[in-house]
Amino acid sequence: MAKLNLSVAVGPYDRTRPLIDGAVQIDGVDPTFMALSPEEIFFRALRHAEFDICELSLSSFTLKTAQGGGPYVGIPCFLSRAFRHNAIWVRTDRIKKPADLKGRKVGVPEYQLTANVWARALLEDDFGVKPSDIHWVRGGIADADRPEKIKITLPGDVHLEDAPAGKSISALLAEGAIDGFIAPRPPALPRNTPNVGWLFSDPVAAAQDYFKRTGVFPIMHILGLRRSIAEQHPWLPAALFKAFSKSKDVALDLLTDPSASKVTLPFMEERVAEARAMMGDDFWSYGLAANRKTLEVFLKHHHGQGLSSRLVSPEDLFHPGTHEQFGI
Repeated sequence: MAKLNLSVAVGPYDRTRPLIDGAVQIDGVDPTFMALSPEEIFFRALRHAEFDICELSLSSFTLKTAQGGGPYVGIPCFLSRAFRHNAIWVRTDRIKKPADLKGRKVGVPEYQLTANVWARALLEDDFGVKPSDIHWVRGGIADADRPEKIKITLPGDVHLEDAPAGKSISALLAEGAIDGFIAPRPPALPRNTPNVGWLFSDPVAAAQDYFKRTGVFPIMHILGLRRSIAEQHPWLPAALFKAFSKSKDVALDLLTDPSASKVTLPFMEERVAEARAMMGDDFWSYGLAANRKTLEVFLKHHHGQGLSSRLVSPEDLFHPGTHEQFGI
């Protein structure tokens, strides 16, 4: 049987590199890999469905799923995960604690970004700051003309407006025209810009405390497969899950190889040991069962924030062929 020649667009992460380099193969597939930034992948996938297999925003995919499904089906390989306590920046001359954000202006590059859903969730759950308590200002981090990828309709009590023409939210933060900034990337400002800093002075400690209390390691990106291909080849979703899982396992083995550091950062082995001590050996797990609680927390807030028109279940997100994995 001839292999399928399919395009694959993912970030160049350690967990995808064994696939990109060919060390790990996808059963039945001859892939053409494109290592691109998440912003480019998401824009091209959501606007034009340009790729056969690609990394997808969990928030955008959930929104599409609630609407009845888009051009992709989901595979529970979580190519990006991150605690988002370090995604919240503020004017430190006026915001001292999360409650101070009530009634203030906060900039976002896109309201429905996954990182922003998680940041709003932790502000509401841990500090009682609801989305309706904040005046939201949408604009690019550095590019004042960045568009919102998906048209959204928010609840009537949530106020969202566009940034002034020609102004990025980074510039507005530096000027003091807004009080906060939430995004997956830091503000595009010179280092040591006066009166701008993290809301949580030690975001690592805040994230560790969050995980110890909740057991939630936030998911940012999933893997998507073109729906028409999944319908033609129902074996392919499981094959993708198997290959991407193996690639992640190879990356973790390399990360802990003491013979020579694979990452240009000291103390990497110690950081991995710390992560496993706190979060378990498989701290970056793939699959539905191991991530049900994290997904349920996200989906509850996504719906509660008015982004998904119905409460999506974890099973709704992923192809049925990936709901369970085989064992030996």
